[in-house]
Amino acid sequence: SNVRGGTWYGANNKTNLDVIIQIKQKEWLDEMATKHSLPDASKALRVLIDYAIEEGPENEIFNYVRCRYCY
Repeated sequence: SNVRGGTWYGANNKTNLDVIIQIKQKEWLDEMATKHSLPDASKALRVLIDYAIEEGPENEIFNYVRCRYCY
């Protein structure tokens, strides 16, 4: 199993969050959920957030301006 993680969260320690994303972003999350046998886009997003928290290079994530939809 490829399970990693800390002890700061658990299955019952979730909350709702309303976010606004682009349609293409939602479609991509749905595709990733299907491709990786995840229950839904919400889980795909949580996987990405966990990666950013645990392993992601913070400066690379937040210091580079990405604007795929600014055209």
